[in-house]
Parts: sequence; C-alpha cells; structure tokens
Amino acid sequence: MTNLILRLINEEKEREENTLNLIASENYASKNILAAAGSVLTNKYAEGYPGKRYYGGCDVVDKIETISIDLCKKLFKTEHANVQPHSGSSANMAVYFSILKPGDTVLGLDIASGGHLTHGHKINFSGKLYNFIPYGVNKETELIDYNELEFLAHKHKPKLIVCGASAYSRIIDFSKISSIAKSIGAFMLADIAHISGLIAADLHPSPYTSDFISSTTQKTLRGPRGGFVCSTNSELGLKIDKEIMPGMQGGPLMHIIAAKALCFEEALQSEFKTYQKQVLANAKIMATTFKDLGYRVVSGETENHLFMLDLRSKSAELTGKAVEETLAKCNITVNRNLVPFDTAKPMLTSGIRIGTPAITTRGFKEVGAVQIVHWIDEAIKNRENTKFLENMGVEVLKMCKQHKIYT
Repeated sequence: MTNLILRLINEEKEREENTLNLIASENYASKNILAAAGSVLTNKYAEGYPGKRYYGGCDVVDKIETISIDLCKKLFKTEHANVQPHSGSSANMAVYFSILKPGDTVLGLDIASGGHLTHGHKINFSGKLYNFIPYGVNKETELIDYNELEFLAHKHKPKLIVCGASAYSRIIDFSKISSIAKSIGAFMLADIAHISGLIAADLHPSPYTSDFISSTTQKTLRGPRGGFVCSTNSELGLKIDKEIMPGMQGGPLMHIIAAKALCFEEALQSEFKTYQKQVLANAKIMATTFKDLGYRVVSGETENHLFMLDLRSKSAELTGKAVEETLAKCNITVNRNLVPFDTAKPMLTSGIRIGTPAITTRGFKEVGAVQIVHWIDEAIKNRENTKFLENMGVEVLKMCKQHKIYT
C-alpha cells in the first residue's frame, strides 16, 4: 500500500505538470510551503492557542503560530487574526457561530449569481441552520444588484450580511455593503477566499470596513490548503477564537499553520504584487480574446482573476460538462459553472469558469494566455473529432514542458 500511495502522489505530480490548469480556485504552492506542509509539525498536538495549550511540549509551535498570526495581521491590516481554521468553510462557520443563533436572518449572495455554498445554500450547514435571504445580480448587467441588497436588508433586518463570491468577475463594493450593514445595525462578513491575493497586493478595494474577513490560503494567495479569519477589533476576535477552539475544532494543523506563515511572508514581497498584476493581465486578455471569437463573457468583462463563459452563445446544446470533458482530452483543466439565471442543471451548467492564477504561477504571460484561448475554441469546434483532440493534447503537453511548475 505504501508504494501504491507514493506512486499515486507522483502520478498526481505528473498530471499537474502535464496539464494547463484554468480552475480559478487552484494554484501551485512553493517548495518551501510544500516542505512545511509535509514536515514533522504534523506530529504535534497543540489544542488551544499560543501560551494557553492543553498539551505540553508546545514551546516551538507556539512561536510558529504567533509568527503566522502576526504576518496575517500585517498582510491584511487587521487587529486580530485566527489561522487555525482548516478551510474557508470552517472559517465562515466560526464567524456565524460567534454572532448568530440558529434561525437568525442573514443576507448572502445567491450561488447562481456567483456565491458560495456557505453563503446560505439550502444543502449546506449555513442554509440549514440560518434563515438566509439571497441577493443576486441584475439580469441586464449581471453585476451585484446593490439596490436589491439594500431593499432586502431594510425589509428583513438581517443580523449579518455576507459578501464575497466564488464565481464573480467584477470588483465588489465592500464600502457600499458596509454602509448598508451599518444602516440597519448588522454585522458584515467579507469572504475574500478568491480575491485575497489581489487584496494583499492592493489590486482590489479594501474589505477592512467589514467586521469580519474570512479566506482560504490556497487560491490567489498561493499557499497551503486552509483558512483564516480576521476581525477588525479584539472583542470580535476573542469570540472567533472561542468558537474555533473549543467550539468547532480540536487540535490545529501545526504543519499547515507553518505553511500559512510562509504563504503570508511570500505575499508581503514585492514579487507577489508583480505576480498578481500578471494574473489580472492574463485574465483580461483571455476574456477579450474569447469575446473576439464570439463567446459571451458573463457581465461583459473581468476585473479580477476569473471570468465565466456562457456557452449558449456558441450553441444552445453546448453544456459546461461537455466542454469540461472535451478539454480534459486536450490536457486542459477547467470546471463547469452555472451562469446567472441559468436554466441548466447544476451538474450540466451552461457555462465554464476560467481562472488565471495557476498558469500565471507557471510563467504564462499574455501571448501564452491568448494561445490557450485559441486552443479552447478549436477544441470546442472539433469536440467530436477524437484525432484532432489527441493532436491538440500533444501541443498542449509541449507548452506544459516549457513552463514547468517544479524544476
């Protein structure tokens, strides 16, 4: 079994090296981060917080977690940070548990408009425990309908307004949402899981008017798989700490907390801002090129690291599932995605989501990004031609070998 697992790990490394990854929620961590995530720190049980553990032998890990917390606060300019959440979902859960009771009313972006499962979907814990009222995007512009959000806020008087998205390509007006929340005495959570890297690089407006900021670390931040929560005052921070431990989690993952520290440190370097600027440039030119080829880009453009294509602009029968499977044959990885007001089933969808963080980490710039768009277009047009797709896969593989992830 040991040899099998090690072989499968190597097989996954080869898959990553030999495919072009356009999944917006994935990226490639540095070798230092991988080393920390696979270190002896996985052996240490450290329930509690630095200086207040329930186990002995925590002197070293106390220092590591303190460094991680301090770097997180510095990066996101907040008074308090908790780096123990195992994921973005558990980070959001901690916020909810800290200020809400079951049945409380909350506003969250509808998943069909680009929201996340933890923003109130009925099959998720958030939708099961709380009375989520969804807000969405304007049908004409496909931009967040702030007028609707304000109307719903005054009508339902939620205790919390959740903003942020997993499939929304435009700038989010955190200040406007904050004003709405304050006008009704509600708390605000900015879930920046997708755009935290852009925010860290000062390339997206600040969410610091929010009471809480939650995020993952593996997307645009390019860190390990995990989450964190920041708060703008120490009183709210203490509530978060209590809900994470002992409220939700036991022992923290000290190897991942160390990897998060390295991730935050990398994001504080000037090279990280250069990287994020290229992420934006690649996304923008890809969206523009798709439009030139006759595809409809949801909301018309992108202002961040991702965008959605409405495939119905090419064929009424074309689904996200079909395109995802077609591109996989060419060594290109995307994910199907609902588009606003989609009539297709969630397992089929009418769109695909395209993101540029991973290819930018590999060194792709505008010329390479445009080439990928043309490959995708040709693959879609020739999706029934097996030989054509095989030949394209060979060309994609050549490009991958020119842009290695780990040398």
